[in-house]
Amino acid sequence: MPPFIVDKEIMTLNSISPMFRLILTLVLGGSLIGCSNWTASLSETSPVEQIPRKREIILATTTSTQDSGLFDLLIQIFERQTGYVVKTVAVGSGQALEMGRQGNADVLLVHSPDGEKELMESGFGSDRYLVMHNDFVIVGPEEDGADIADASSALEAFQKIASSQSVFISRGDDSGTHKKELEIWKSAGIDPSGSWYQESGQGMGATLTISSEKNAYTLTDRATFLANRGTVDSVILVEGDPRLLNVYHVIVVNPEKWPETNQDGARAFAAFLIAPETQALIRDFGVDEFGQPLFFPDADKTDTDLGLE
Repeated sequence: MPPFIVDKEIMTLNSISPMFRLILTLVLGGSLIGCSNWTASLSETSPVEQIPRKREIILATTTSTQDSGLFDLLIQIFERQTGYVVKTVAVGSGQALEMGRQGNADVLLVHSPDGEKELMESGFGSDRYLVMHNDFVIVGPEEDGADIADASSALEAFQKIASSQSVFISRGDDSGTHKKELEIWKSAGIDPSGSWYQESGQGMGATLTISSEKNAYTLTDRATFLANRGTVDSVILVEGDPRLLNVYHVIVVNPEKWPETNQDGARAFAAFLIAPETQALIRDFGVDEFGQPLFFPDADKTDTDLGLE
């Protein structure tokens, strides 16, 4: 586990009732805590006790959460327990935030802290909650022609890639991963350009495939890399730099800006993501298959705990 990972003990799966009961409280005010007009106590296997009036929720999320497989599991459970139907739009974080700004989504799950803060400050988000984190890693060919495995930091690794003009595949899609990559180039004092710097314009899974085929380097979140490692030849060469922390928040789109959004559904989904039972599932997801978790639950922490403020 990289040294910056913050982990606190939360409810274990063994301590959860076999019926896996969640209490989701929907609130008409600006908080998830307070008076509610609808409370459901649901089990994983029991039928929905009350069908929501407005069932469809549009979730704009990142390709990394989609590619990892985590949300296939979580959405299936959420839909079965609540009666809501989640329409997932997997795009880069920048595009997801823009969907929220334009009222084209009800709820967002993104990993672009600066962009998220701008969205909240402009009033397009009503609630924002810390959900989980993992980390970014720099991957490339095992022979490592740029010799980045010996780099002391992500900055040094990028400097070595640029100075050797080794092929680097950027997502180039305004995603959270792309923004993190550009941040590292800027901190390294490099404006990447030339034939060695190529943009895929695609999601993380596709970018990993292209990078592997070209024996190139790329920046990826750990979860998507582990989920795809059986189909690519790339290996992790740089990890553990605190600069590579990758944090996810859930944001409810502000109904005062966009009254037609599914406010109750968005808040129900946000409540589901930060519920102890869901956090336990996030913590254990991937352990059996990969020998390590793909994400670390953070609902009991703050941005300050993770060094974001």
